[in-house]
Parts: sequence; structure tokens; C-alpha cells
Amino acid sequence: MKYFLSIICVLGIVLTLIFCGIKNGGNQQEINPEDYLRIHIRANSDEQIDQNVKYKVKDAVVESLIPILAECTTKSEAKKILKNNFSVIENVANNVLKANGFGYKSSANFSREYFPTRVYDKVTLLEGEYDALVLNLGQGGGNNWWCVVYPAFCFLETKNSDNIVYISQIWDIIKNVIK
Repeated sequence: MKYFLSIICVLGIVLTLIFCGIKNGGNQQEINPEDYLRIHIRANSDEQIDQNVKYKVKDAVVESLIPILAECTTKSEAKKILKNNFSVIENVANNVLKANGFGYKSSANFSREYFPTRVYDKVTLLEGEYDALVLNLGQGGGNNWWCVVYPAFCFLETKNSDNIVYISQIWDIIKNVIK
């Protein structure tokens, strides 16, 4: 049984590394933008107060998306689930905005967006156009925060040294076996 679990673990690690675009040596692998669904959260303006609330909204929205997207197995499934949850996403954002004294609201939609090259640990997403969930706060005219919502991981910037939080079932299995 342990041998079988070891094989599954190794297979899971290899698939996760390939799926996340990481080669065994830690080198970068080219990513196909069509395989990814990004997220843009745009602040109302570049005023510091709007930028600050953008990060509070980001934290709340990402936390709400983790259980919603954890079981997704395809990009199209993730898009469908997100579209069906636009009102949930907007409500989460609007509650944060209201709790912080803002009168404007948020609006969610899908768009094809340009993203510059971004490195997340050992995963490099090259510049280019990606499908994205766009969450505009108010006018959406300020600097934005972006991330990846599909494949089934999202990156959370935290104060600790672990800058990546994976939310896939494969990753959970690997972590439990490695312990």
C-alpha cells in the first residue's frame, strides 16, 4: 500500500510541476495563456485611500474564491462558476467598500486583458493577453492588482516567506504525504 501511495505521490508531484509550468530542475517552462484565467482588481483611483481599500477587497475576494474554485478541473468550468458567482464576488467587494466608508460599488465581468510578464516563485506567466475576471471598484481608474484564478491555484501575498498558497486537491495530497 505504501508503494502504491508513493507512486501516486510521485505522479501527483510530476503532474503538478508540469501543470504549474515548472521543470524538475526548477527552470521555467513556456506557459500557454489560453490555459490560464487571470483576475484584475482595479482600484477606483490612484489615491492612496482607494489603493488601500483595493488590497482589503483583494483579500476578501480571494478568500471567497478559494472554496468556489478549489474543485474546478477546466478553465471553462472555472469561468462558468465565476460567472454564476459575479453577484457573490460583487457583494464581498461591496461589503468591504461599505465597511470602510466608501459610497461606490464594484462590478465584475470577463474581459480579454493584457498582462505583463510576472514571476510567481518558479512559475513565469509571460506577457500577453489572457482571459480575466475583472473587478472594477467604483470607476476602476486606478492601479490594479492581478493574479491567477485558474488553474486551481491562486497566489496570495502574505507577510510570511511562503508567497504561494495552492488550493488544488493534488497539492493537498502531496503536502500530506511529504509531512
